[in-house]
Amino acid sequence: MKATTKTVNIHEAKTHFSKLLAAVAKGERITICKDGTPVAQLGPLDTPIPLRRPGLLKGRVTIADDFDAPLPPETVAAFEGGA
Repeated sequence: MKATTKTVNIHEAKTHFSKLLAAVAKGERITICKDGTPVAQLGPLDTPIPLRRPGLLKGRVTIADDFDAPLPPETVAAFEGGA
């Protein structure tokens, strides 16, 4: 299905941004013009954003008890550009 295209000027885009986003959510593409010259296009994402699934890795990831323990001095020195 090919998306339809609508052209609006910057003022109209600012004034009706929520309505334009609703049209984009339905697959429409919006070309935004300044002084009659296209400068931007508002359109649906090519790939949908995947829904986050909390707990997906529960029981498969472990964090060591000393995870937040201070680093050894030589490791700190290496990060800070020391020898």
